[in-house]
Amino acid sequence: MTAPQLDFTGKRVFITGGATGIGAELVCQFAALGAGVAFNDINESAGEALAARLSQSAAAPILFLKADASDAGALQDSVDDGAGQLGGLDALINNVANDQRETIDDITPETWRSNLAINLDPVIFASKAATPHLKAAGGGAIVNFSSLNALLGPADLITYTTAKAGIIGLTKSLAEALGPDRIRVNAIIPGWVVTEKQRQLWLTPEAEAEWKAMCALKDDLLPEDVAHLALFLASPLARMITGQGFVIDAGRT
Repeated sequence: MTAPQLDFTGKRVFITGGATGIGAELVCQFAALGAGVAFNDINESAGEALAARLSQSAAAPILFLKADASDAGALQDSVDDGAGQLGGLDALINNVANDQRETIDDITPETWRSNLAINLDPVIFASKAATPHLKAAGGGAIVNFSSLNALLGPADLITYTTAKAGIIGLTKSLAEALGPDRIRVNAIIPGWVVTEKQRQLWLTPEAEAEWKAMCALKDDLLPEDVAHLALFLASPLARMITGQGFVIDAGRT
């Protein structure tokens, strides 16, 4: 028997927050395997540049749609628009997030609500928008991005941690709700992924050394590492996996 290979030729994928960081790597990886990809982001210049670059060699359409994912209506409209231009959807990757640091003293009703609006709300509203398209395709996959912070509970990421913990529960509920329609829903729970943003803002040499001292594997956890897991979960290779959370953290936990 020939080993199965990952191939997204003819598949249609929507990715939230796809202009930079992990999101951009997700767009690149799905495009490299033949998928038509629509992605949204609030960063218009980065999104348009990525779509233009990939479109030069991609086998299928690569579409950027500007949207503020904290605006539920705009988010849902962008998913519908992307699905319409691609001719349907086979997978949704809920990646968008903002891991802004805060202490308990920093939290106000307004900051609490605004942080949940970008870190938790987009998962349910993008999923709700994508569901009719996935049903029309005869099923598909939703892959949600949680965070290891949901398990560790750092003191300076209170709202973000709450949102990412909520995504784990939401993943299980969506898996139960959508399973009869052959829509699988799983979550990726990454550790500290080395992106340009993390290097610029928080991943100092000291912080990196402290983190790696707690990990079994001492190499950097890169965006492509988590993208590879998303590819697997969105593919037919994972056809009987749903309602699960997958930790990828270099052995930190």
